[in-house]
Amino acid sequence: MRTERNLTRRLDRVFARLDREPERPAHIDVPVMSRHRVVLFSATLAFYLAIVWAVVTTSWLVRLDWQVMFFRPYQQWPQIHAFLDYYVVLGQRGPTAVMVAAWLGWRSWRQHTLRPLLTLATSLLLLNITVGAAKYGMGRLGPHYATVIGSNEMVRGGDIFPSGHTANAVVTWGILAYLASTPRARRWLSAVSAITSLGVGLTTVYLGTHWLSDVLLGWAAGLLILLALPWFESLIARTETSLFDLRDRWRARRTRPVSEPVAPVAPVVLTGPRGTSAEQSAPAREPVSSTRASRGLAHLSPSPHTARSERSPVTPAGPRRPPGADRAPRGASPARPLTGG
Repeated sequence: MRTERNLTRRLDRVFARLDREPERPAHIDVPVMSRHRVVLFSATLAFYLAIVWAVVTTSWLVRLDWQVMFFRPYQQWPQIHAFLDYYVVLGQRGPTAVMVAAWLGWRSWRQHTLRPLLTLATSLLLLNITVGAAKYGMGRLGPHYATVIGSNEMVRGGDIFPSGHTANAVVTWGILAYLASTPRARRWLSAVSAITSLGVGLTTVYLGTHWLSDVLLGWAAGLLILLALPWFESLIARTETSLFDLRDRWRARRTRPVSEPVAPVAPVVLTGPRGTSAEQSAPAREPVSSTRASRGLAHLSPSPHTARSERSPVTPAGPRRPPGADRAPRGASPARPLTGG
């Protein structure tokens, strides 16, 4: 019980330190395409083209490839074979991409920025396009499938040149150094990624799955992608802004109040208790003529039956002669008109 409490307190301290981390860095050091980087990119591109030319022309590099293959390193040092079978996984695209994406995704969530994940996605897309096109374009066969001794094995339907494991190790682990927040961390991560990718490339030569020239071209291909990333920083920034705008619009649409339709309210008729006046208990009605108003008031009087003497006389609209004015008294002869003789 006491051990669990101590572990809980330590975890609370760790998360408290993480919560004090800034939500978004005030200044993100974004690498630019400086003159030094342009020189390195040009030199690496020249090295890349030189390797391709040396293999296409079946130069001394191809003879070195065959000598290393006949040396069979996996037979010379079999005791490290089991370890290198696992170590070469550090160059496989699937596992390495998942590990690095998990770390960069956590950084993106903590710092409220999508730049780490978008940079990783851009580098992997460039890797698939450039290395994949070179592999299938040159079609070189690997050492285990070679047909003619001393041949460069080009354009024979293979997909071994350049080494995908080596190029992927350079890009995947090198992206951590590229996205480092301080110069010191960038130097250390650059050294670690260089050693890791170098070890992955030599492991493929040891296992006999790649020629030595495949590994050299894979190093150059991966380094070219890392050096060219500053050219895509503006595209990454625009993509991040567009995604954040899309998220804000979606949130605003979800939190927008929905106006509910108002149901029509039926008119309420207030009926007063017995003994109240007719004006207070009667509902509001449109004005009518005096005759209809008097009838309505008489109808709404408190007593259900009103005496005849209490009813208000009904006055016709026009003048009316009194009843019986044209009749003569009973027993008298009617008056005759006087006529002149």
